[in-house]
Amino acid sequence: MANYKNEGFDPEEISALKDECQQEGKSFVYVEDDDLDTLDEGECVHIQFPGQYQGQEVIFDTLVYTLRLHHSSLVYEMAVEQVRKTYPEYVPPEERKPNFKISPELEEEAETALTELIDEIEETETVKVQEHVDVDMESDYGIALDVCLNVDEVTDEVIEDFIKNFKANTLSLDTTLYSFTSEEEN
Repeated sequence: MANYKNEGFDPEEISALKDECQQEGKSFVYVEDDDLDTLDEGECVHIQFPGQYQGQEVIFDTLVYTLRLHHSSLVYEMAVEQVRKTYPEYVPPEERKPNFKISPELEEEAETALTELIDEIEETETVKVQEHVDVDMESDYGIALDVCLNVDEVTDEVIEDFIKNFKANTLSLDTTLYSFTSEEEN
């Protein structure tokens, strides 16, 4: 048995994934990912599917997410960066260590500034996004794909369609630049 530095290229791993896909009746399997559990259902999924890369079988370890989620993530990151310039001690809740302390007044000021910045960034359409597929050959497992699609929800049908077109090399991405606002979500 050969020892593979990247298990996503191991024929036994690929065969096991193919069997799992067949059992599921799909061309892919969902991957349990605790980091994605906090997101709204259908905005982002972690999947794996077998495929070919430069004539070699491989497992594609793939994140598929909506354009709206990508946009809101970039807007949030930009706003946090700007808030930290004014409030250097501010740490967003998702980055806080268990022993993090901040005064309630300072936190409220920073959170208000953050909300205002997000609104401003959205209103001025400072951030624009488009569909994309990023390929990471340096992944620890197989080849990592980062797939952003202009869909309302990432469904089985959306995933199957993406995989079919990706494998057939007929994938056509929308190059239009989009901007979203939070109000649209309500």
